[in-house]
Amino acid sequence: MHNDVNKDLNNEYEKWMLEAIDEARKAEAITEVPIGAVIVYDGRVVGRGHNLRETSFDPTAHAEMVAIREASRQLGAWRLSGCTLYVTLEPCPMCAGAIVQSRIDRVVFGTTDPKAGCAGTLMNLLQEERFNHRVDVIDHILHEECAQLLTSFFRKLRGKE
Repeated sequence: MHNDVNKDLNNEYEKWMLEAIDEARKAEAITEVPIGAVIVYDGRVVGRGHNLRETSFDPTAHAEMVAIREASRQLGAWRLSGCTLYVTLEPCPMCAGAIVQSRIDRVVFGTTDPKAGCAGTLMNLLQEERFNHRVDVIDHILHEECAQLLTSFFRKLRGKE
């Protein structure tokens, strides 16, 4: 029984991570770093985002930030309790802070970020005990697919593909 529950949860995580990967591909199509995010509430997507830093000239236009803003508008609240954020790359310090501030319940990510990851790689801001809110973290969902998006993007950028 326990394995069936885990399998069902994993299928659910993968289903929504595929939506985040679709968002990442939208970023790649406009020559943005291919990172995508979706926020799910009550079995439906309430926020979508992909990297828009280059096209919007906005250092805060990370996939997670765009998705959080949209979910807040959709739900008419800044508190996103009951929501799960799916993102292809481990959140950076800015995004981790916004996730904590917005009271998102869970973050599911695809691949770690050795340069800026704040969901366990460099530090874990999402589960910092001194904050007033802690977030459940599930990692390495569709890891290979998420990592490959980034690897192939940067290879193309450097002219190696």
